Amino acid sequence: MVTKQSSAHDGSHADLHTQLPRVSPLVEITRFGTATAHAAAGVGRFVLHTVGDALHGKPPTAQRVAHEVRTTFEHLGPTYVKLGQLIASSPGVFTETLSTEFESLLDRVPSADPAEIRALFIEELGRPPEQVFAAFDTEPIASASIAQVHTATLHSGEEVVVKIQRPGITDRLAPDVALLERFAGLAEISEYGRMLSARHVVEDFAEGLSAELDFRHEAATMREWYECLRPGPFGDRVRVPLVYDDLTTSRVLTMERIYAIRIDDATAVRAAGHDGVALCRNLLLSLLESAFHGGLFHGDLHAGNVLVDADGTLVLLDFGIVGRFTPRTRRILRQLVVDLIVRGDYESAGRAIFLLGAVHNPTSSTAKGAEDIRKVTSPLSTTDLGSMSYTDLGRQLAAVAKAHDARLPRELVLVGKQLLYVEKYMKLLAPRWKAMSDKEIYGYMAGITKEAERERRADDTRSG
Repeated sequence: MVTKQSSAHDGSHADLHTQLPRVSPLVEITRFGTATAHAAAGVGRFVLHTVGDALHGKPPTAQRVAHEVRTTFEHLGPTYVKLGQLIASSPGVFTETLSTEFESLLDRVPSADPAEIRALFIEELGRPPEQVFAAFDTEPIASASIAQVHTATLHSGEEVVVKIQRPGITDRLAPDVALLERFAGLAEISEYGRMLSARHVVEDFAEGLSAELDFRHEAATMREWYECLRPGPFGDRVRVPLVYDDLTTSRVLTMERIYAIRIDDATAVRAAGHDGVALCRNLLLSLLESAFHGGLFHGDLHAGNVLVDADGTLVLLDFGIVGRFTPRTRRILRQLVVDLIVRGDYESAGRAIFLLGAVHNPTSSTAKGAEDIRKVTSPLSTTDLGSMSYTDLGRQLAAVAKAHDARLPRELVLVGKQLLYVEKYMKLLAPRWKAMSDKEIYGYMAGITKEAERERRADDTRSG
């Protein structure tokens, strides 16, 4: 019998995590040699093309550089493809040319050997796909670094998609992660590397990979996110695919097939009669609500993971990357928003950042830190979300971080990255929409303000 996901979530993830295996020094050295060879080949290809272009009077272009970097990442293997996906999934952080070039790594990586995919499927579910399903397409509709996606039909007639992990992917990832950890340690010798907390970045990357290698974890996280958001005011504006638990294992994930449009396909979205403002509003509100109240938010809202169904409901896919805020962190964040945007109390904001564990030099001047924060964040109170340059704001925050030895928590950075996506979709679908003057957005932020003020008064009463 095939059962869909239940509506309840037991909150336990401990048994769902897998760990990348340890690798021997010999394996590390061998992989380092291979990686170096691929990198050298990439440089060689670039030099040859550059010389060829020069002979024809053509200067090297940013597109050529981006193409060669992307090709080299593909040759280096799945770990570097995953890093390339982070480049493609970080609008405003990298150049548009580089991000656009790397978009092919999101779902157009060469597929795995069909025979190996079939063998893995049998190993996981005990039967071949043609017995489990009434129909199974061996040609994947999407193929990325960790897995590829196939379409199928159940014997009951329901259409599904089947996400199947690449065979041997764990053993291929492990030596690369070990090398990245060593490079991160070397990077932290520099001031910039310490500010970026290179080792923590690699640790987060490794933990994310580990979680992605067990599809039961993704299924549980998807369910948890939806159940947290569904009771609230925006729960009917978003949805996730139903998971077929009896056909899901650590390396195979079976979900309902949803016919929908990518949110960045502005032409198709408008042709279907959807309201671009409503879509952007709903995505922004669901992100804020899941971060401020649910505590669990989607950490990779690139267009391949955000679809629009026939009813105009947002469909979120791929919960391999998520962020989590504890109740204490959510409370501090609510206070921080009020201090920055409403009260303009930058010393209180500085204390909130300190409580978040972002400041590693507490002896620096509080007044000076408050003044620097004021300079960076004051535009928030006068600029609407759609007109704000997150890239410039990010550079300013990086400058403040460097001056005060501050490191933003990974989850805050992840939220900021999702706001960059919202900005991108706003420019495509609702270029004249002023988000912060929108009645519903304003009302939501007003509610956050009241909540934070109540919490502050309660704290004052207890301390008094």
